[in-house]
Amino acid sequence: MRVEERVRELLNRMTLAEKIGQMCQVTGGTEEHKDLVRQGRVGSILNVSESEAPDRARVSNDFQAAAVKESRLGVPLIIGRDVIHGFRTVMPIPLGQAASFDMPLVEEAAAVAAREASACGINWTFAPMVDVARDPRWGRIAEGGGEDPLLTSRLGAAMVRGFQGPDPAHPERIAACAKHYVGYGAAEGGRDYNTTWIPEGLLRDVYLPSFKACVDAGALTLMSAFNDLNGIPATGNPWALRQVLKTEWGFGGFVVSDWASVEEMIPHGLCSDKPEAARAAVAAGVDMEMVSACFSEHLVQLVEAGRVPMELIDDAVGRILGVKFQLGLFDSPYTEEARSNVLLTDGHLDVAKRLATESCVLLKNDEALPLPGDMGSLAVIGPLADAPVDQLGCWTMDGRGEDTVTPLQALREALRGRCDVRHAPGLPDCRSTDTAGFAEARRVAGDCDAAVLFLGEDAGLSGEAHCRAFLDLPGAQEELVAALADVGRPVIAIVMTGRPLTLTGIVEHVNALLVAWHPGTMGGPALADLLLGVSSPSGKLPVSFPRTIGQVPVYYAHKNTGRPAPPGKEGVPVGTPLDPESFFSTYLDMHHSPLFPFGYGLSYGAASYSNLKLSGPALSMGETLEVAVTVTNDSAVAIEEVVQLYVRDPVASLTRPVKELKDFMRVPLAPGESRKVSFALGTEHLAFHNGDGQRIVEPGVFHVMVGGSSQDVLKAEFTVTD
Repeated sequence: MRVEERVRELLNRMTLAEKIGQMCQVTGGTEEHKDLVRQGRVGSILNVSESEAPDRARVSNDFQAAAVKESRLGVPLIIGRDVIHGFRTVMPIPLGQAASFDMPLVEEAAAVAAREASACGINWTFAPMVDVARDPRWGRIAEGGGEDPLLTSRLGAAMVRGFQGPDPAHPERIAACAKHYVGYGAAEGGRDYNTTWIPEGLLRDVYLPSFKACVDAGALTLMSAFNDLNGIPATGNPWALRQVLKTEWGFGGFVVSDWASVEEMIPHGLCSDKPEAARAAVAAGVDMEMVSACFSEHLVQLVEAGRVPMELIDDAVGRILGVKFQLGLFDSPYTEEARSNVLLTDGHLDVAKRLATESCVLLKNDEALPLPGDMGSLAVIGPLADAPVDQLGCWTMDGRGEDTVTPLQALREALRGRCDVRHAPGLPDCRSTDTAGFAEARRVAGDCDAAVLFLGEDAGLSGEAHCRAFLDLPGAQEELVAALADVGRPVIAIVMTGRPLTLTGIVEHVNALLVAWHPGTMGGPALADLLLGVSSPSGKLPVSFPRTIGQVPVYYAHKNTGRPAPPGKEGVPVGTPLDPESFFSTYLDMHHSPLFPFGYGLSYGAASYSNLKLSGPALSMGETLEVAVTVTNDSAVAIEEVVQLYVRDPVASLTRPVKELKDFMRVPLAPGESRKVSFALGTEHLAFHNGDGQRIVEPGVFHVMVGGSSQDVLKAEFTVTD
């Protein structure tokens, strides 16, 4: 029997109370919750157990047994958990994964997470987060793909494929949930849960594509967001949920609210009370309520009173049941408890190490890296050199500090017997202003051949509700860098962080600068390989790094303005309002460009670009142009270069960004090797949404740019004809 027929048959047997029970999710595995499951009043549980495997699988199976064997209709539960960037084997934060530009490896990492989580009875994750974010003050920028819609789209689609696989019913796969739909990453002031005002064209061109990519990749569920979107909270927004998602895109899965976001429409000011919040959410297109109880307490009465049509309930429940059938839960609801041995396998740790290695971005290198092989001693300094929990980052509910290999541990292991590794933290933790350890750090650094300084944010400084008004290194970390700057030894700074930071205050004081994000369980071995030259850095920035907080938001795909600043232009204008000489879109006291732009990243080699060629000067609507470039490794070191393709529409009916990423490719290059790299650029890649919400391609001249970052590019042009 087909899924649709099984759903219809089951719906016909359900009472109204049982239907609404499927639309309710609770958190925590209490006995009270188990009783509700038996009564058919719960369709999903998240965080069912905090015990260790295999006990977690046993607890999950107990709840499934209550649903399958003790409820009237035996409908299984869908059991959720925030598996954001790994389960026990913690991968780099998603922002770091985006820096790898390696989507097959990202997919492999999500498959690892699914394999481990499913072994503990979990069959649904609330990931990927695909909110485009251009304000690094926002704590949740750590969970997504950064500032660009294409990169975020590909990251999200890769994670969906990794979590769900070709068959979501496979026992080692789990349902994905693309979140937070939609516009959440544009929260005003970078403050979580805050208002968003986004014109429809910008929504469709920047903030919606990543969700569409997840839907196209087969995501079984989506999560509505906390934010107010153009005056209507996303959880009660029928335009976003019913019109765009369910009607235009034909999404067939179900929508779950974010944690209590149904009830939160009351303080938003859209709804007067919980019954009205329940009515608004269901009418808008929310199918399941997470944690709050507006549905469970009021939907029966709302349906009986005719305020919520029965058709909407049947549609919501049909979607939930359909996902449960697709996950195979009706046929195989239980988890094999012996599967807990898949946690932290060598293969999983290898994936985590490879992804941590590829996610690191080298921002500066004055020939200080890789470290020389003949060192007699190495100073390892800083509050994050040996902080196993902090290097895991935010949203690591199931990661364990005892599983983590820190940089200090990894360097000691790698250099055992040939180099004396000395440790001085300098600061007791990231946020400390206690400088008592500076003298010891200076002494150790001065006595060694080089100093590696591990700085950044602890895990608690990013993630949900962890937004920052300033983006500098917390505590006295900048002072620690300054204290080591004149010891007469090379100083290499490694920054672990959940967001872009303003590193202007340290970049001139260090000989090399490497951003490692929060690299996860195997961050230490990955960093040791990079520092010692076993691997060459290959990551590129998925988000611009500002020079100062006053620049925010700063992103590469900005508009040109009528008075664009010439390259290098800064300072006080020399003219007056009557004679506006040098009146440009810039700052008086700081350059307007980012400190490090989107797509930027160095390696231990040097890639050069030449011979940019197009297959023709023009193309008609619906045709494709080949864009080819020669990329050469001008060094004696093997590298991997992320080749990036950008396009600009310089004249259009609506002004367009100065450039937009349209494709990218990781290219391995042997020492001295040259390779021709080709991209297929079709007219569909040139489309944008006009003022009527229509997706159009306009004829005219287009600029194409190829290079190793959003700023360092070769340029050509072509014409699109009718």
